[in-house]
Amino acid sequence: MNKLPKPLSFQWDRGNTDKNLKKHKVTNKESEKVFFNKHLRTFKDIKHSQKEERFVALGITSKKRKLYATFTIRNHKIRIISARDQSRKERKLYEEKN
Repeated sequence: MNKLPKPLSFQWDRGNTDKNLKKHKVTNKESEKVFFNKHLRTFKDIKHSQKEERFVALGITSKKRKLYATFTIRNHKIRIISARDQSRKERKLYEEKN
């Protein structure tokens, strides 16, 4: 994937502000933290990139929570679409890459 925008900044859709908290118990601030970790892994999400280019991030928070986040980049800002705990398969992939 192309490099993430610098400085890192985030854009949140008003309709999605509490979605990850309600569905996956991940706050917006916690999901943002994975982008600041040096062990962040990003991949293009080809399956979900029909209307706009989307990406997947596998990362870890400062509290050592391993998260899977889908996101896009709009106007040089990261827009997190969804964030949740990594599945067993995703954890294995993340650990292999580190």
